[in-house]
Amino acid sequence: MAKTTFLNVDNNNVLASIQDLLKSVLEQDDIEAILAPQNIKIGNNDKGINIMPVLIYDPTLIEDIDPLAPTFVMNAAKLVSKLTHKPMGKKIAVVLRACEIRALIELVKLKQANMEDIIIIGIDCLGAYTNKDFAKLAVSDAKELTQQFCENVLAGKEPPVEGGPDLSSACRVCEYPIPENADILIGLFGQDIKKQIMLQSLTEKGTALFEKLSYTESEESSKKLADRKKVISEVIARKKDFRDKVFEITHEATNTLEKLSNYFVGCINCYNCRVACPVCYCRECVFNTDVFNHDPYQYIQWAKRKGSVKLPADTNFYHITRLAHISLACVGCGQCSNACPNDIPVMELFKYVANSTQAAFEYEAGKDIDQPLPLSVFKEEEYLDVVGIN
Repeated sequence: MAKTTFLNVDNNNVLASIQDLLKSVLEQDDIEAILAPQNIKIGNNDKGINIMPVLIYDPTLIEDIDPLAPTFVMNAAKLVSKLTHKPMGKKIAVVLRACEIRALIELVKLKQANMEDIIIIGIDCLGAYTNKDFAKLAVSDAKELTQQFCENVLAGKEPPVEGGPDLSSACRVCEYPIPENADILIGLFGQDIKKQIMLQSLTEKGTALFEKLSYTESEESSKKLADRKKVISEVIARKKDFRDKVFEITHEATNTLEKLSNYFVGCINCYNCRVACPVCYCRECVFNTDVFNHDPYQYIQWAKRKGSVKLPADTNFYHITRLAHISLACVGCGQCSNACPNDIPVMELFKYVANSTQAAFEYEAGKDIDQPLPLSVFKEEEYLDVVGIN
C-alpha cells in the first residue's frame, strides 16, 4: 500500500517546497480546504511571528503556511474534533504534528471526532519551543527562522538556535517524532533538506492522493528508507534517555503528598491546562460546578484545624482528578505546561504517570485506532492477582 518518493527542494528552501506540495493538495477537486499552521500578521506589525492554525480555502494563501515553525500554540486535534464531530459533507486536508494525530485518534475513540472526511498530512516533528521562549525569538523573517531551525535540529545542534533556548521539555522527551498514522507523511529525518524531502503514502486514502498528484514510486527508496530508519532510531534513543532522567527527577519531586503539594504550590486554579489538553473533552467539568464553591465558614474551619490553609484550595485534588481522567489517553504533547501562567511542570508529572498507567494496560495512547480504550472492555482473566482471585 505504501508508496515512497523524494521531492527535490528548489533554492535550498524546504518550506517553499512543502508549501508548493500543500498548494497542489488544495487544488485537488475533492479537497475543499486545508487546516495548517499559518503566519498571521497582526495590524501593522511585520516583525512579530504569530503562527496559528488556519482553515484555508484559497490556494493563493498557502504562501503564508509554516508547518515547520518551531512553535506549538495549541494541539490542533481539538480543532479537527470541532470540524468533524458532525458530518461535514466536504473533504479537508489537515496538517498535523505526530502528537496531534495521536490525540485525534484518542478523540475518535471517545466519539469526539471522525476521520472519514479528512486527509491527514503528517510531517516529521522536529520539536518546538514553549510559547514564552518562541516569543523571544520573534524576528522580521519568519521563514528564515524556520529554515535555520530545521537545519540545526537535523544536524543535532542543541540548542537549535545559537544563543537561544532549548526546545520545550515535552518535545525533548517525546519518543514519537514520526507521525505514523498519517495518510501522507512528509519525511525530514535522514534527508538533506536543502536538496530533498521524502513523501510517503501510508493508507489507501494517502495512496489515492499520492497518485492524483502524479507521483511515482522512487527506485532508490529502499536504501534511503534504511538510512532514515537508522537516523530515527538514534533520535528516539536520545529522547528516551532524556525522558528517563526527567522521570527520575519528577518521581523524586512528587513521591509524597507533601512534595506533591509543593510541586503544585503555584497553581491558581485557572484550569488553563484542562482547556489546552486535547483529550480533556468533558462537556461539563466538575470543577466548574458548585461542588467546589465552599461556604466561607469551611475555609475558617480548615484554617483553624491546620493553623493555616493555602488558597486557592483543591489544587491537588484538581490535578489528581485530571490524572485519573486522562492519563490513559495522555499523548504528552505538553500543552498543559505551555498554558500554565506560573510555569508549573505539569507535563512532566502527567507524562510520568501516563507512562506507568498505559504500560499497566499494555496501551499506547494514539498508537492504534483499532485498539479498544482501556476500561472500555472486560477481560475475565485480567488482574486476578489484584482482586485476589486464584
